Amino acid sequence: MPFVDLETNLPSNQIPQDFAKRLCTAAASILGKPEERVNVTVKSDLAMVIGGSAEPCAQLLVSSIGVVGTAEQNKSHSAKFFELLGPALNLSNERILIRFYPLEPWQIGKNGTVMTFL
Repeated sequence: MPFVDLETNLPSNQIPQDFAKRLCTAAASILGKPEERVNVTVKSDLAMVIGGSAEPCAQLLVSSIGVVGTAEQNKSHSAKFFELLGPALNLSNERILIRFYPLEPWQIGKNGTVMTFL
C-alpha cells in the first residue's frame, strides 16, 4: 500500500488537473503495486526552500511496504519518478527531491486493524 505525497511551492493552477491520477498510475507501475492500493496526495502553494532557494521546487515522499528498502531499488524508482515529475511540473531535476520511506505492515492501519492482519 504505497503512499505518494507531492509537496510543491508551485501554485495549483500550474499543476495539470489530472496530475494526481497520472502520479497514481505512474507510482503503481514504478513500484509494481496495484493502482487500487496506491494513495496519492498533491499539496501546492506551500512555502518551500530547497538548497537555499525558494524558486519553484517539489519534494516527493514515497512510502511503501517491501519496495523502497534498498539503494538499488530507490535508484531505479528515482529515475522513473524524475521522468514524470520534471516535464509534468516544468521543473529541472535540481529543483526536485525524492525521499523514500520503507514501511512495515504493522505501521499502516486499515479497516480497524493493521495491514499485518489483512
